[in-house]
Parts: sequence; C-alpha cells; structure tokens
Amino acid sequence: MKRAFCKLLLSGIASACLLPGASFAAEPLPVVASFSILGDLVRVVGGERVSVTTLVGPDEDAHVFEPKPADARAIVQSRLLVVNGLGFEPWAQKLAKSAGYKGETVVASQGVKSRAMAAEKGHDEKGHQHEETDPHAWQNPDNVALYARNIAAALAKADPAGATLYQANASAYVKELQTLDAWAKAQFATLPAARRKVITSHDAFGYFAAQYQVKFLAPQGVSTDAEPSAKEVAQLIRQIQREKIRAVFVENMSNPKLLAQLSKDAGVSAGPALYVDALSAAGGPADSYLKLMRHNVTQLVRGMQAN
Repeated sequence: MKRAFCKLLLSGIASACLLPGASFAAEPLPVVASFSILGDLVRVVGGERVSVTTLVGPDEDAHVFEPKPADARAIVQSRLLVVNGLGFEPWAQKLAKSAGYKGETVVASQGVKSRAMAAEKGHDEKGHQHEETDPHAWQNPDNVALYARNIAAALAKADPAGATLYQANASAYVKELQTLDAWAKAQFATLPAARRKVITSHDAFGYFAAQYQVKFLAPQGVSTDAEPSAKEVAQLIRQIQREKIRAVFVENMSNPKLLAQLSKDAGVSAGPALYVDALSAAGGPADSYLKLMRHNVTQLVRGMQAN
C-alpha cells in the first residue's frame, strides 16, 4: 500500500512538471552594492528577483570604510557587484580582486557628467591648485536616473529572464525621480538666491548645488577623513558672520564635533542631520533615496529661511 502511494505521488509530481504553467521559483540573483544608497536602487530595480547585500550600511561612512572577511565572502558569492565609481570607493575593486571575484561589476555612475572640485590640500609643492572628481553624483536626481538604467542593464545581462521586469522597474523609478526633481525645484523657488546659502559638514553637495542653485560651504573637503586647517575654519567663521548664514547642518555619517565647534564660534545653531553618503536605518527619515532627498530638501529650505 505504501509503495503504491509513493508511486502515485511521484507520478503526480512528474505530471505537474510537464504542465505548461508549472515551474519552480528561481533563486534570487545575489548582488552586492558598495553602499546603502546603491543598495536601495538595486532593490528598486531588481525587485524580488534580486537578493542585495550592502557593504557600507545605513549611517556608515564609505570614505573611511574598512572591509571585513565577511565582505569578501559576500562578493565572492555574488553574481554582480555594483559600485558608484568616480573615485568614491576605491577599496571596492581592491576587495573584489583580493577575494578572487569572477563576476560582473557595474559602475552605476557610467555616463554621468562629472564635476571637478578643489582637492582637500588645495595646492601642490609649486603652489598649483589640484582638482579632483566629485563622486557624489547621486545628489542630482537626473544622475540617479542614469544609475537606475545602468543597474537595469547589468541585471538584465546577469539574468536575461528578468530583463523586461528590470527595464520596467527602472522606467517607473525614473518617473518618480522626475517628480522628485520638479518638487525640489519648486521648494527652492520660494527662496531668493541671496538666501540660498548653507554650511554642511563636508563638501558633498556639488551636484545638488548646481541642480538647485544653492551655495554650500564646508569646513571639510570631498572626503570626511580630511581635516581643515585652523586658518580655513577661521575664514569660514568670518564668512558665516559676514553673510549672516544661519543654515548649518551636520551629516548623519560625519563626526559632529568639528561643526559643533564651528557653530559655537560663529554663534549659530546646527539644524537636523542631513543624509548625504548613507541612508538612515530602516524606519528612519531617509531609509530610501527618495525619502533621503525629500528630507534634505525640506530641512535645507527651513534652514535657509532663517538666513
């Protein structure tokens, strides 16, 4: 009786496999993203077809990130590595190489018109000012539209069966980005240009500033591991006092001590944290890119209204 039952069960499974609509769910495509904002974009474009591991998590600083053995294992086990590029995370490619990663790597910022900025040290031994590429291209939603399309193309290459879904998700997300951009421009349009001045922790808003015509001043350079000189800080304090700037903000992944001291010396109070190089933790005010931008725009406008 038991043997007959087993034969009947196996026969039923075999028949089900031959049915036109019968299939087994494929395992999600394992993808590694270098930092939390990219991880969010991969999840949006990939949907349920991808499983995303983020190396630099929410509220963490990719500029000073030090990989762990677990990060190397995650890369080796993935089929796609997504990095920002533009010099933002040079450790990512080194980690992939040392781990023996054989999969594909996509540079999400490919095609972005990069911006140049003065390097932290300012001048070389001959007195010439250096320039370096600003890697924070995601601060302009137009650039993130390129990110989404690049990610969709890379996912489609790694998983051709999901190509249509990836392209559809990217297209839908681009429309959300366009809505976000139009909303942000409307918010800043309420402020005269003379009041659009902000002090932030480090110089990460170049693309944002160009898109929305806001002037950002920062005691640190493009990287959070740069230390400004006492002379540079003093110059910034004098500028804050001279131009009567009251919009001062610290970033979620930066050391607040420098800006706190600067605010005290300049006689101004720092506003709520901005989210620049990292998302907030889940459930926080900026746990997705879209929420990050809306949070930052809202806080910046409120701060500049006091200028």
